[in-house]
Amino acid sequence: MNWTVVQRILGLLLMLFSLTMLPPVLFSLYYQDNSWLPFVEGFGITFAAGFLCWLPVNRVRKELRLRDGFLVVAAFWTVLGTAGAAPLYFADALSLTVTDAVFESMSGLTTTGATVLTGLDELPVSILYYRQQLQWLGGMGIIVLAVAVLPMLGVGGMQLYRAETPGPVKDTKLTPRITETAKALWYVYLAFTITCMIGYRIAGMGWFDALCHAFSTVAIGGFSTHDASIAYFDSATVDFVAVIFMFIAGINFSLHFFAWRYVSIKHYLQDQEFRAYAFILMVLSALVIGSLFAYRGFDDPFQTFRHGLFQAVSIGTTTGFTTDNFAAWPAAVPVLLIFASFIGGSAGSTAGGIKVIRWLLVYKQGVREIVRLVHPSAEIPVKLGSKAVPSRVVEAVWGFFSVYIIVFGVMLIAMMATGLDQVTAFSAVAASLNNLGPGLGDVASGFMTLSDPAKWIAVAGMLLGRLEIFTLLVLITPTFWRT
Repeated sequence: MNWTVVQRILGLLLMLFSLTMLPPVLFSLYYQDNSWLPFVEGFGITFAAGFLCWLPVNRVRKELRLRDGFLVVAAFWTVLGTAGAAPLYFADALSLTVTDAVFESMSGLTTTGATVLTGLDELPVSILYYRQQLQWLGGMGIIVLAVAVLPMLGVGGMQLYRAETPGPVKDTKLTPRITETAKALWYVYLAFTITCMIGYRIAGMGWFDALCHAFSTVAIGGFSTHDASIAYFDSATVDFVAVIFMFIAGINFSLHFFAWRYVSIKHYLQDQEFRAYAFILMVLSALVIGSLFAYRGFDDPFQTFRHGLFQAVSIGTTTGFTTDNFAAWPAAVPVLLIFASFIGGSAGSTAGGIKVIRWLLVYKQGVREIVRLVHPSAEIPVKLGSKAVPSRVVEAVWGFFSVYIIVFGVMLIAMMATGLDQVTAFSAVAASLNNLGPGLGDVASGFMTLSDPAKWIAVAGMLLGRLEIFTLLVLITPTFWRT
């Protein structure tokens, strides 16, 4: 393990991250909300910590190995969540404990969207902006941004990219150089953010709300500047803009890149994961809308369709925006929506969940085993399109599912041990591990009523979900530390 290399990179990344605490200062001065000081304090502490970490090893120029990349990613997201909590902890307008500040920061950076705050409509503008910015930075992964910047500082990035980028096909690069790949992803991400902001503005939002909600929509985060979330605007146009961009953000960003480069949508139609993703959301939307019609009747069919479609796409993509109290919806609909978050979006998107491509591979593997019962000697490959999937990938997917179930079970028992009922504990773990945000039971409107131990369990779940479990769990294996 190259400890000095890891220390140097962490120091550099912390100093870079500290700069993100300065834009809220500008918002505070512009809107005169008198809340700029906590961000200056947070910037000073984070920059100083990064500088002190970097200074003793600033001349080290060793090669970054894969194991070092895993350690940097895991350590940085943990440290990042703590550092990001500094302005929230120092803000007099919030009066948060350390636990609540770290929870809110980690929820933002992991794009979970769970919150311990109330009274958002009365909070200073700078704090509201900062929460949304945390999600936007975490959406594509701040490590990917660092991959585009660190080569200029003499630090290789491929190991960080492989450790950070989700999905079983993470080694596929859009461009020959990893730096250009990271830049390409961010160009697409930024373009969607700007387009989404303009869409919200045309739909009737003010510029500030449009910017903030574009941040959380494209990041599939779910934070809002209002307690009522998207329902605050009571606008069908706003809802449909959100649905469009939530759907887009749940697609593998490499497909967006190819569509932009070749000015063609054929890559979407040829991609099996995209077709499965679209099909799942259509079926989920139809089931939710149909159930609402069966329960509410046809007194106001447009509103029923609007709310059903919005919540199906919002929860299905793990965004977490709400236009209605879906936890109070009839029969099995709330549970169906929570289960949908286990699927999530596509690999290579900003969505959470297990990812569509893993479910697709598990389905194809299941079909293959059924066929093998009839033809035991047949060699039947698992295919995506016309290409056979390597057995190593299929094994990795099964391994991920197994570990996911074990982790979920352990966290569920731990949550219940803190005194939560089964429904609350189950949905709290699902909301954290799937980076969803809203849940059922006592966490339907937020996590503020949970005890500190339960909140720390949720924080661990957010990290595990954001880094897709293995990136963190690999650190506790003896093999990882063996020289």
